Amino acid sequence: MRRNHLIAAAGVCFALIVYATLARLAGRPVLIGHHEAYWVVVIERFSVYGLLGFLLSFLLPGRLTLACSLVVAVAMGLEILQAMTPDRDPGFLDVLQKAAGGTVGVLLAQTILAFLPRPPS
Repeated sequence: MRRNHLIAAAGVCFALIVYATLARLAGRPVLIGHHEAYWVVVIERFSVYGLLGFLLSFLLPGRLTLACSLVVAVAMGLEILQAMTPDRDPGFLDVLQKAAGGTVGVLLAQTILAFLPRPPS
């Protein structure tokens, strides 16, 4: 049952990331306001991809490379799709911030998983 909850949480997180990335600029959700400081946007990107990496890592225990690759692929793929949206501008630094956040989330979850007791097989 716990795995179903993780799948649902990762799916909702992914859907919200896709919406926030590909939505029109006027419909994009914001944390503070439409005139946010740049550091707030960086924290948003880093933390949401960190959460996605964290959830993916719990879904894929022991598969560090696969979880990191998935998060980086999502970040790159959505930035490429964002290039096709007329009022959005993709950036290489955006991809790096998102990939770094996702990787930190994966590493944090893998560290937690290393200290949890394993269920009997």
